[in-house]
Amino acid sequence: MYDPKAETMSRAEIADLQLAKLKHIVNYAYENVKMYRDKFDAIGLKPEHIKTLKDIEKIPYTTKDDLRENYPFGLFAVPMKKIIRLHASSGTTGKPIVGGYTRRDLDNWATCIARVLSMAGATDEDIIQVSFGYGLFTGGFGLHYGIEKLGATVVPVSSGNTDRQLMLMKDFGVTALVATPSYAMYLAEKAKQTGIIDDLKLRMTIMGAEASTKEMHDALRNIWGVFPTENYGLTEVGGPGVSGECREKCGMHINEDFFYPEIVNIEQNKVLSEGEYGEMLLTTLDKEGMPILRYRTKDITALDYSPCKCGRTTARMARIIGRTDDMMIIRGVNVFPSQIEGVIMSVPELGNNYEIIVDRVNYMDTIEVRVEVGDGALLTNYANLENLVEKTRAKLKSVVQLDVKVKLVEPFSIKRGEGKVKRVTDKRKIFDIKE
Repeated sequence: MYDPKAETMSRAEIADLQLAKLKHIVNYAYENVKMYRDKFDAIGLKPEHIKTLKDIEKIPYTTKDDLRENYPFGLFAVPMKKIIRLHASSGTTGKPIVGGYTRRDLDNWATCIARVLSMAGATDEDIIQVSFGYGLFTGGFGLHYGIEKLGATVVPVSSGNTDRQLMLMKDFGVTALVATPSYAMYLAEKAKQTGIIDDLKLRMTIMGAEASTKEMHDALRNIWGVFPTENYGLTEVGGPGVSGECREKCGMHINEDFFYPEIVNIEQNKVLSEGEYGEMLLTTLDKEGMPILRYRTKDITALDYSPCKCGRTTARMARIIGRTDDMMIIRGVNVFPSQIEGVIMSVPELGNNYEIIVDRVNYMDTIEVRVEVGDGALLTNYANLENLVEKTRAKLKSVVQLDVKVKLVEPFSIKRGEGKVKRVTDKRKIFDIKE
């Protein structure tokens, strides 16, 4: 256990700490972030009205639209000279969701990640390979600095180049892998095919950025003999490190001294009880650069406050069973149908009807866009057709940061529907509600 004092407090001690931090962060956000001051003033709410944890329910939700409307730095609570790191995720209109971090924020983030790694069973004797992409995406750097804080050895290989990944894993004696579930599985299959699987020292996989299933975890265990764990986070509240699975694998422990979770029925505007499934809201309790109050994650889960057999007393969130919006997660990247539509509509030669096919082939997510051409004559000119496909693919990659297969089809060949059009067919089994 990385931080026994923080991870084994009584529920009463946790509640007292959270209330003190909540009062502070509400006042801090009100005084330093215009959006929150405007939201509070619009309903006559003042920071001093927050006297109990239940009073958090008086605070309006924060949504992704709020973050977009305040792009890029409108939600920062400190001057830019105190922001020493920026991260961002993709957005539906090409504008990313931006997160700003002070030096203290980065230290707290590393602490949260170190705890998550320790929950998974990692120690300062491990050699941990990070196969997340490094860049604006929070996953790569988030895990990197958490590994260093834990005291383990980090191998910052980044994503891609599977043969090199496996070579380094073997030559460096890597004992733990950080990756998306789909890429971890692909690496496992490749290691098995190339015959080096018995030469590896890998003992655990620490997975995030995508939802994963019990079946995926079981398959990884069977192929590699590794112990697979899942962790959770999102750019809007700072990145990975919100929660993680321990060796008991009975939910992901939330770092409750840094994040206050709620489960809400949005339609009824009602906070739900322990064990009930609804949308998770998160409030950052100790964020200097960009405090966030009651953020709508759109992830559907439930909370368990009972003590865990591992000895931790922090609340556990169940595996995510779905989302309340239409966002797709493809190989750890957030993709929205509206992003793809925007590209299609910007290419004059393309028609207005399309469909998106998402699948999982050999444990890797795939995405294909089938789109009608505006003029069927294009399909008879191979050179023009290839140029149009490549132009569309290049635009899609620029917007969604993924290679998307593009298939051009005849006008009016894609089925039309009455009422709401179903644009996305997702053939993956992302989650199992029974779990």
